[in-house]
Amino acid sequence: MGYKLAEDAKPQVILLIIATVITIVLWFIPFADYLVYPIRLFVTFIHEASHALIAVLTGGSVQSLTIASDGSGVVYSAPSSWFGAMLTSSAGYLGTTVFGVMMLVLIRKSVSPHKVLVGSGIFIGTMTVVFGILSPIFHFLSLNVAFSSVIFTVGAGLLLTAGLLALGKFSSYRVANFSVAFLAIQCLLNSLSDLKTVFFINAPLVGSDLANDAKNMADATGLPGVFWVFLWIVISVVMISVGMRFYAVAKNKNSSVSVFED
Repeated sequence: MGYKLAEDAKPQVILLIIATVITIVLWFIPFADYLVYPIRLFVTFIHEASHALIAVLTGGSVQSLTIASDGSGVVYSAPSSWFGAMLTSSAGYLGTTVFGVMMLVLIRKSVSPHKVLVGSGIFIGTMTVVFGILSPIFHFLSLNVAFSSVIFTVGAGLLLTAGLLALGKFSSYRVANFSVAFLAIQCLLNSLSDLKTVFFINAPLVGSDLANDAKNMADATGLPGVFWVFLWIVISVVMISVGMRFYAVAKNKNSSVSVFED
C-alpha cells in the first residue's frame, strides 16, 4: 500500500517547511537565541512538565518544577517505585516530542489553531501554578532550590501563559496557524538537538559526569546513559515519522510504491 501527499495537507506542509527552515536558519544567526528565547523557555516548560506529570501519574510526588534563565530546568520528585523513576526520567525528551506531534495532529485534524494555542497556554499556566507555586509551598521545608529560581519560573510561566492566550484570542487565523506549526517544530527539533547534547555528555571517554536524565537512568538500571539516550532518539524519530506521515500523507490503495505528488 503506497502513500501520496494529501491535497488538503499541502498548505499545512508548506507552512511546516517554512517553520522548519526558519528554525534551522536561526540556529546559525548570531544572537538569534535572544529572538527565540521565550520559545526556548516554552520547550523547557514542556520538558519539565512531562517529568512532573509522569511522576504524579506513577504515584510519586513533585517537590518543585523550576526553569533557569539559561533555558535549562529541573524537577525534584520523589518516585513511588523504581519503575516510576525510570518512566519519570524518560518523560522529558519523549514528552516534548509527543507534545510537538500532538500539536501537528490537532491542526491536521482541523482543530482551530486558536484553540491549540489557548490549550497550550492553559497547560503552561496550570503547570506553573501546580508545580511551580503550590508544590514548592507544600514542600517548603524540604525544598532545595533557590527562591530566585522559583520567582523566575513563576514569572516566565505566567508571561508564556499570557502570550499564548493572547495569540489564541486576538491573532488572525494565518498567524495562529503558523504559531502552532512553529512551536511544534521547536518542540521536535529542540528535543532531538538536546538529545544529541546529552548523548555526547554520556558518551564513553568523551562524556562528563554532569547530572542529567540519562545519568539518572544509568544510576537506576546499571545500563550506561548513552544506551538510554540512543533509545530515546530512536523512539523520538519513530514518533516524529509516524506523526509526519499522519500529518502529510494519505493512503493510496492503487499503488504499491510511495508516491509524492507535486
